[in-house]
Parts: sequence; C-alpha cells; structure tokens
Amino acid sequence: MGSLANLQLSIQFLLFTLFFISSHAAIFEIRNECPYTVWAAASPGGGRRLDHGQSWTLSVAAGTAMARIWGRTNCNFDGSGRGNCQTGDCGGVLECKGWGVPPNTLAEYALNQFGNLDFIDISLVDGFNIPMDFSPTSGGCRGIKCTADINGQCPNELKTPGGCNNPCTVFKTNEYCCTNGPGSCGPTNFSRFFKDRCRDAYSYPQDDPKSTFTCPGGTNYRVVFCPVGSPRFPPEMVVRMSDE
Repeated sequence: MGSLANLQLSIQFLLFTLFFISSHAAIFEIRNECPYTVWAAASPGGGRRLDHGQSWTLSVAAGTAMARIWGRTNCNFDGSGRGNCQTGDCGGVLECKGWGVPPNTLAEYALNQFGNLDFIDISLVDGFNIPMDFSPTSGGCRGIKCTADINGQCPNELKTPGGCNNPCTVFKTNEYCCTNGPGSCGPTNFSRFFKDRCRDAYSYPQDDPKSTFTCPGGTNYRVVFCPVGSPRFPPEMVVRMSDE
C-alpha cells in the first residue's frame, strides 16, 4: 500500500508541476506584416513560413532563457523541410534547432528570471535583415522596436545580400566583437549607425544595458515583422536600389 500511495503522490506532483508550468507559460504571437514572405524562426520553437498577414503562436515555458525569435528571407525548402535561406538560415532546415546565420534582426528574451521578471531586447549584434516590433500584449510594460531603413542606408562595408551585417561579422576583431572581455571595447562609428536609427536595440556586444527591458513574469508578447511605419521593400530590392 505504501508504494501505491507514493505512486499516487508522484502522479499528483507531476500533474501539479505540469499545470504550474503550463499555467505560467508565455504566449508569443509572431506576425508577418511584410509584403513579402518571411520564414519565422524561434529557438526554442522551430520555424514556420509566414506569408503577408499570417501569424504563428508559440507557448514558451516559464524559466526559458537565452531564447530568440527572428525572420528568414528568400528561403527555398523542399517537401521534407530542407533547403536554405539568404538571411537567418539555421542549418538548412525549416524547423530550426539552433540559431540563425547573420544578418538577422533578433528578438531575445529570458522568462521568469530575477525577481520573477522577464527580460527582453532587440539585438542588432547579428546585424539587421527585417524591421521588427517586440511588444507585450499583457503585463503593462513597454514595447520595443527597430523599424528604420537600415538595409537601405547600410554602410558599404556592411552591405550583404538581403541585409546589413554587424561589423563583428565582417571584421572579427575585438574592436567590434568585444572578445577580450568586459570593458575591452566601446561604441564605434558602425555601432552608432545602428544605435542612431534604433535607439531601443543593442548595437554591439557591450552596449548600454538600458537596451534590455523588463516585464512581469507571465506576460504575453507579440513579434511583428515590418510593423506599421517600417520600410516595405523586400530586402533584396533594397540592396539593388542602394547600389544604383
């Protein structure tokens, strides 16, 4: 009887734990308002093709950290979900298991961390490919966005098909990558290019920590590609226009 009682207690504890986790999961709506197709990617979460106006909903467990959402452009996948993307590619698969290849505009988050707070940011440390808005749909905290014409205004040294590289990706030196530890680098003309256009976003690895924002644990979120007021051209068209 004792073992049966222990089994019942174990099952009750498991059910309680599952209920607690599911009841505190954050809901992310990922929406594409670009006039072109975006292949949304999430780690954790996988990937999904989103034509204009389509959305994808993710439920992310409380306590998830070092997570990110981004968009991929100019992708071509076969029926088995294998292929490649011009920007943001994640190992040649539709369902991402890891992170994307720069350049890609990143929505980063960590849920239910210190003080039961969520920490969110938009990062351009991997460069920029798609305008983005990352905002709470509950919780009463502020949203963040990066909607400037970065692809169209990208410095020649950072231009790449479909996007604008961060200088670390191009030059791979401590000046831009901060590889020698805290305090080993500071803002540069290239990082200022990003920061001047997207004040909310991280522009280099040791950027102002004020670029991280907090929301109460249990907040739900929406990530929008090409929100209202952002450039509407496909990334490959922006590159062609800027070269003319």
